[in-house]
Amino acid sequence: MPQHGRPLQDLPCRSLQGSVSSRAQRTSRRRSKGLSDGLDAEGTPTELIQQRAPLRKQPRLGGKENEGGLFVLARRSRRRRESPSSDLSWDQLPDELLLRVLSYVPLQDLLRVSTACQRWRRLAFDESLWHSVDLEGLTHAGPALRQVLKTGVRMLRCPRSFVEELQFTGTGPLQLVVVDLSSAVIPTSSLESILCRCRQLEYLSLEGLQLSDAVLRSLSLNPDLLQLNLSGCSGFSAPALAELLQSCSSIQQLNIAWCDFSNAHVKSVVDGVSARVTHLNLSGYRENLTLDDVKVLVTRCPHIETLDLSDSTLLMADSLPVLRQLKALLHLSLSRCYHIHLAALTDLEKTLPALGLLDVFGIVSGSHLSSLKKEMPRVGINSRPFSGIARPTPASRPGCCVMWNRKCRLRVRL
Repeated sequence: MPQHGRPLQDLPCRSLQGSVSSRAQRTSRRRSKGLSDGLDAEGTPTELIQQRAPLRKQPRLGGKENEGGLFVLARRSRRRRESPSSDLSWDQLPDELLLRVLSYVPLQDLLRVSTACQRWRRLAFDESLWHSVDLEGLTHAGPALRQVLKTGVRMLRCPRSFVEELQFTGTGPLQLVVVDLSSAVIPTSSLESILCRCRQLEYLSLEGLQLSDAVLRSLSLNPDLLQLNLSGCSGFSAPALAELLQSCSSIQQLNIAWCDFSNAHVKSVVDGVSARVTHLNLSGYRENLTLDDVKVLVTRCPHIETLDLSDSTLLMADSLPVLRQLKALLHLSLSRCYHIHLAALTDLEKTLPALGLLDVFGIVSGSHLSSLKKEMPRVGINSRPFSGIARPTPASRPGCCVMWNRKCRLRVRL
């Protein structure tokens, strides 16, 4: 160790030479001793291997490094690079990332995941994953429907399903916005327990269901309702229908065809339907829809673009001039209105400049149909046998798994 305050070149050379010569003598003695013991290079003892091994690093002493005349160089140990997946586990991932992964999982697998542990169950039933659910054709759908409603579902597709007696006991309002229960088998009391908690409905189809005045009063609490399909429904009174139409003044499409109606029901519709309505289906009322009803309707709703008055046997040719007030009328259905003759139909192209589709099934056929097409070249005649007004799935796509052009993410596979 050099003395303090003296440069290296001022040290006596003899001390360096003495240390070098003494080291050489010690090395020579060790070699001669190894040879005298009869050991060759391959039989080197363990002690020699340890002596030739690199010296262990000196630990850093406390205090200042140069304190007491001792100079120590210490080197920090390098951290071992761990493999990216060495300690990675699902439990360490945040909820946001797990929810993103689960958003690609189908319904059956999501239910299996929920049985893993408490955390996975909480994530599997997170509201963001149950935004839209399809339970089409499900039998004994009561328990599944009850659970789905608890998750805060907003889009529910449940046509042609069998729902046994169901009393939904939730306390808060439901988040339902788009609902299709067309042709489902569901008790009226169960339907009441669901709809009485709805306040945000915008699209609703209850086609073919047995309803009640309580159901219609519940629907009247949804002022943002835009499309309503009550085709083929029964079990409600004319005053309840009038209250519904008066409260839901934003309805743009209304399908109320072929209901169990009296003339009082029809008058509730023409007197109470929203002036904003653009698509209206009032077909199937045979002797309950009169010319006076048509006059009231076109006066209150001048923006109608699609109108279906099929199967109204009391309508005659004098009803056609009344329809001239509908300047925006694009599609008119008068099928099976047997008192309207061919000669009266030919003037529609002139009196209704926007008309592009005309359905007259049952009153014009064969050669008369060919003649009418020649008289009205720019109008498509008898091209729409089924009405699509306010229906969630077009009649031309019966097997389609969407409703109002929306596809549900979670779907039961039968």
